[in-house]
Amino acid sequence: MTTPPTPDAELPPPLPWLEELPPRQIVAELDRYIVGQAAAKKAIAIAIRNRWRRGQAPEGIRNEITPSNIILIGPTGVGKTEIARRLARLAGAPFVKVEATKFTEVGYVGRDVEAMIRDLVDAAISLVRAEREDEVFPQAEQRAIERVLDLLLPATDGDAEDKVLAARQAASREKLKVMLLDGKLDDREVEIEVIPPNYPNPDAMRAPDGMDAPESSFADWLMDMLPKKPKRRLVKVPDARRILEDEELRAMVDMDDTVNEALDRVENHGIVFIDEIDKIAGEKGTSGPDVSRQGVQRDLLPIVEGSTVQTRYGHVRTDHILFVAAGAFHMTKPSDLIPELQGRFPIRVELEPLTEKDFVRILTEPENALTKQYAALVAAEGCALEFSAEAVAEMARIAWQANDRMENIGARRLHTVMSTLLEDILFDLPDGGKTTVLKLDGAAVRERLASVVQDDDLRKYIL
Repeated sequence: MTTPPTPDAELPPPLPWLEELPPRQIVAELDRYIVGQAAAKKAIAIAIRNRWRRGQAPEGIRNEITPSNIILIGPTGVGKTEIARRLARLAGAPFVKVEATKFTEVGYVGRDVEAMIRDLVDAAISLVRAEREDEVFPQAEQRAIERVLDLLLPATDGDAEDKVLAARQAASREKLKVMLLDGKLDDREVEIEVIPPNYPNPDAMRAPDGMDAPESSFADWLMDMLPKKPKRRLVKVPDARRILEDEELRAMVDMDDTVNEALDRVENHGIVFIDEIDKIAGEKGTSGPDVSRQGVQRDLLPIVEGSTVQTRYGHVRTDHILFVAAGAFHMTKPSDLIPELQGRFPIRVELEPLTEKDFVRILTEPENALTKQYAALVAAEGCALEFSAEAVAEMARIAWQANDRMENIGARRLHTVMSTLLEDILFDLPDGGKTTVLKLDGAAVRERLASVVQDDDLRKYIL
């Protein structure tokens, strides 16, 4: 279940469905976390908005409008995967990210490409179920509280018409309820009957790598058919509330309706992000079976083109699922993909390599900037961490220099530079004495990373 926030918390305004956002607003949301790559953001925003536009089209032409699938091309660490992560966190549409290298051709050991659609269905069911549970949570919470009160204060036998006894019991129950809500009964234990869930849990049914979902979920299906035997457990009051809330949510949410809604969202709003697609680009001129490259491409083609996939919950059409692929294409190029698959990704966007100035922006501008992340880690020890503008520029210079002199891993280099720079500080901080503010300037950065800068073999210090 999705645990609702506390009433006292300041809630941000809920985002509308991703597809309902204008393209400029989608780009603005991505700009909060990703520096640059305007062309990629623009292409993604248009493709997503077109899905909403399709829904507004006349019914006669609606089914004829197919998604404009996209291939993102660029070196590692420039933001391809981060775009996918941020899209997944925007509300509304079912989303799943898969690695192309995890699949093999049908008939061989490994996962077949249809597994990505089954994963998308699982994600959609979890999404819709969480939405439905959030809607009925206040009622489920009240029911759970009443059930806990029944356990703490069982009804007494007696004449039902005894108004005095009924009034006393009601008053006692009300006092107990106040104590329960105030947390004064958290240390008390109650005995409850726990009933196993009567609906499948998609998160628990995901197949491990190397196994397909239908085979791995057969045992779960068989267990669903068997009668459920309640188990008695002695738990503390807060745990009892959570368990009973879950039971009430399961009882109040119609899973048949949830599954139907989820399947509709998959077919009309689903997004699949296929990473590392360059790793399955086949080498021309090879002979014999190629189960992890061209074989996967051939299996992927009907999925992207539009076909029917059998899932645990029913048939799913893939005609209107949006596919976004990404790859570095260092050793291969998009033209190495089979021509039919190339044609199913009509939009190609090349992401730009990151510059030293981009590194400065990445360290400071995004809401999840590395400097802000490490400042939060240090704050947990009761200390403040501050970086001067010169220090940030120096870190960016060293990271860019490392990428230029050895393997270019993009913004990921900043992670290693930051961890190397702050290693001793993070190690000594719990015993750091009376220091409450740690200020790093350019000189401190150069001093701590001097060996890195001077050594010709940077791999010794920065991987």
